[in-house]
Amino acid sequence: MKYIISEKKLILLAGGFHKVKSLALSLIRKGYRVIVINKNYADCHSLAQIQALEVIYGDASKPFVLEEAGADRVDIAIALTQNDEDNLVICELCKKKFLVEKTVALVSDPKKTEFFYKMGIDSVVCAINVVAGIIEQQAFMDEMATRIPLGSGKVGITEVYISQAAPAAKKKIWELDLPRDTIIGCILRGEESMIPRGDSRIFPGDTLVMISLTDQEKEAIHRLTGK
Repeated sequence: MKYIISEKKLILLAGGFHKVKSLALSLIRKGYRVIVINKNYADCHSLAQIQALEVIYGDASKPFVLEEAGADRVDIAIALTQNDEDNLVICELCKKKFLVEKTVALVSDPKKTEFFYKMGIDSVVCAINVVAGIIEQQAFMDEMATRIPLGSGKVGITEVYISQAAPAAKKKIWELDLPRDTIIGCILRGEESMIPRGDSRIFPGDTLVMISLTDQEKEAIHRLTGK
């Protein structure tokens, strides 16, 4: 069955860089209009190179920045900052002040999911790839309130930056000493996103997208970064 989009939806992406860039490119290719708000000037400069992407420099948790971005004309707002509280504020402002129909908040702590729903957020997710998966489905446009369980809150996805001195630097995936229920799902390197194999090598400056049980997360990060 094919879905037909009768008009271009306008989607607001707030915060983040790698995940925002990936989502923006995917959405634009599918015919959506996309606005990005980012408070890092260098990230804004890079994102502005994407054709058809509207980029606003500023803090999306501030009402005047959302107003400047034209949040009142947005169909869907997705908050993807690294701070759960900021994501909640952004979604609440979009929902209550600018009357955005559907909102999505990314959370790093699965325990906050229920609270976010109680605060009126339409969809709350704690995994980058889950957000992408929802957007890839046209059903997202029709039924945002469907919950996406992720191991009943026991599994989380974390971005881990690899410095020059990190134990994981220059190692292959199979050489990593990770907890049993932890895997590396993606390597973000500059402008590229790669799905690793056992012989994929990790370089300083890479960001790893790590999938793990939440009770193993701190130990896994320590083994990768030494911190």
